[in-house]
Amino acid sequence: MTDRISITGIRAIGYHGVYAHERRDGQEFVADVVLELSLRPAAASDDVADTVHYGEVAEGVAAVLSGEPADLIETVAERIADGVLGFSKVDAVTVTVHKPQAPIAVPFGDVAITIRRSREEQG
Repeated sequence: MTDRISITGIRAIGYHGVYAHERRDGQEFVADVVLELSLRPAAASDDVADTVHYGEVAEGVAAVLSGEPADLIETVAERIADGVLGFSKVDAVTVTVHKPQAPIAVPFGDVAITIRRSREEQG
């Protein structure tokens, strides 16, 4: 069984979207990440070097959210997954990107996409 580290509600202003006003004005994006890895070494050693520093992960996620604009949040999620898999101890990651202010003409609570990527798939 794989262990997990979850970081939810990472927020940043980004300029993602297909419409000019989204690129110009920006809006808040929210991301949740679930890292899959073995936490046994860290539990045994009680040493942060044996796990993934979730503060560094969160900073990287926020940097993608506020970074280079993309038309689709699917692209943003993929960039986040690639960054998280850059941490050598992470075996897989599930990324959810929320776009709560998406330009939708009817009342709604949230729009979100979720992807799962693994080191195996990067092969």
